[in-house]
This record gives sequence, C-alpha cells and structure tokens, in this order.
Amino acid sequence: MGDTIWIERFVPAPPGWRVRAGKLAPGQPAEALADPVVFPSDGGWRVRYAAVAWVPGLVTVTMPPLWRLGPDGSADSLPGGTATVRVASVLPDSVSRPAPQPALTPLRAERHTALPALAAVLLSAGLLVAVVAWRRRPPRGAKVGPDLLLDPEIADARWLTAGEPKAVAARAAHALRSALARAVPEAHEALSTRECLATVERVRPAAPVRELRDLLGALDEVAFATAHGVDVAPLARRAEALAAELAP
Repeated sequence: MGDTIWIERFVPAPPGWRVRAGKLAPGQPAEALADPVVFPSDGGWRVRYAAVAWVPGLVTVTMPPLWRLGPDGSADSLPGGTATVRVASVLPDSVSRPAPQPALTPLRAERHTALPALAAVLLSAGLLVAVVAWRRRPPRGAKVGPDLLLDPEIADARWLTAGEPKAVAARAAHALRSALARAVPEAHEALSTRECLATVERVRPAAPVRELRDLLGALDEVAFATAHGVDVAPLARRAEALAAELAP
C-alpha cells in the first residue's frame, strides 16, 4: 500500500505494426503515476502502467483501450478490460493505529552578518569615486616648444629669374590690398578690386584712387596671365611704395 504497482499487458501484433496505449482514467482505486510505457517484445508489444493504491485488499482497475496501428495506415482497437491486483499493507504490525506525528520544531536560522555586504558596497563606492576623479583630471599643460622659424622671403628678382612673374604680381597685389584694408577697414580683402576701389573712393576721397586702380589692374592682369610681356618689377616696387604711403 503506497508503493508503485506495475501492471503489464502483452499485445500481439504482426511485423511492422505498432501499439498505442491510452491513459488510466482518474478516480479509480489505483491512480496512475505516469504515462504508460510501450516497448517491443517477442511477437508483439508490451504495455506497462505505473500505478499506486492506498487501500489494501483486492483492487480492480479499469484499463484503457489499446490501438494497433498498421504500416499502411490501418488501425485496430482492442478493449482494455479490467485488471485485479491484491494490495497488501507494508506498515509493520506493531503500528496498529498509525497517527500523524506533530511537526518538528523549526530549525534555527543561521545568523548572518551584514559586514561583508557593507564592505563590498563601500569598496564599490570608493572605486567609483576614484574612477570619476581620474576621468575628470585637469588637462595637461602643453609643453613649450621652440619658436617657429620662418624661411626668409624670396626676393622678386629670384622669382623673375625662375620665370614666375605671376607670383611677383600676386604677392605685390596682396601686400597692397592688405595695406589698403588696414588704412580703410571698409575696403577689406573680401571685396573684389572694383568694389574695394569704390569703397575707398566713397570713404576716403583724398586717397589716390586713380593710381590704385591702374596699379591693381595691371597687377591682376599679370597675376591672372591676361597680359604678356609686362615688366612686373617696377609695378611691384610701386605697389610696395604705395602700401607704405597708405600705412596709418
């Protein structure tokens, strides 16, 4: 009584046929413990049921039907019938009237200390503060390096000897426009030559606008290769002199 009872049935079946077993119906004197197990045997299949009974004596169990399944898809049902099992008590004879025993006293829970958890929290907080402080360290100061040494300016004669009059004209025009922008801030270098001269004529009428127009126009023609055979050296010298005159 209370132990597992195994109920087996042999089902003959031709080669190629299989057997499917149904489950024990609930509410019987013997209750199923698991699904039935089907395994092959000589000449057929064996079906094994695991059950348990709680009342001693003869116990009759209604078995579920079985199905034999053919390889061609045909099926054949077999009635389950009944199985009668004699159930004996496994309790010793000295216990004539078993009674439930009182519950055991609860086990005392182990005492835990919060010191390890507190130490772990403090250590994590310290590491977090250290990482944040390290990430927010002040920027490093730049090391003072040697002063940048500029190459000396190449003379106009060298450019002309190398066959680059456009470079001489462009440099002279740039120097003159820079001096003009410092003298008349409204005539800045972002303006075209025509707009620059118009601004100078409006803001500073006493300036040599005509000379500036002729000189800048000649330099632009050489710089943009629209004039050929022009001696650019005198133009560059005149532009340098005029830039000195415009200096405030």
